[in-house]
Amino acid sequence: MTTTTNEKNTATIMHLSTFSQYFIPFGNYFFPILIWAFKRNKSEFVDFNGKQTLNFQLSMLLYSLILLLIAVPVLLYTIFKNISFTSFDQGDFLIRDMSTANLSGIVIVALIAGLLFCFLKVIEFFLVIYAAVKSSNGELYNYPLTISFLK
Repeated sequence: MTTTTNEKNTATIMHLSTFSQYFIPFGNYFFPILIWAFKRNKSEFVDFNGKQTLNFQLSMLLYSLILLLIAVPVLLYTIFKNISFTSFDQGDFLIRDMSTANLSGIVIVALIAGLLFCFLKVIEFFLVIYAAVKSSNGELYNYPLTISFLK
């Protein structure tokens, strides 16, 4: 498949537009969708890269939500297992057994969740740059660990 310079540039910009998430909420979905919607029928190369970009961003969202769904209940359980609700009806509650040993569970869960989320974001950053370089060279690139939502 021969690609024009315009197609390569469009695909590269589409990959790099996901970085708009750091300035505009949901920009990592909005801008690639916008570019892909206007250019997908004109070029197979742009269509392929648009699908890859959106599938990767949706996969990262899913992985982040799964991490959140695991971390938040564990964190809440760890916090609320140490609160006594016996005197809560009097407008007052008692935190019992809030020792360093119990607090360390909260800290460990928070650190693991935070580190995993940071790891996801760092991986995402480098993979987007790598995909942009590949597309600027006219090569097709499949992001690793990506679920194919759009086929």
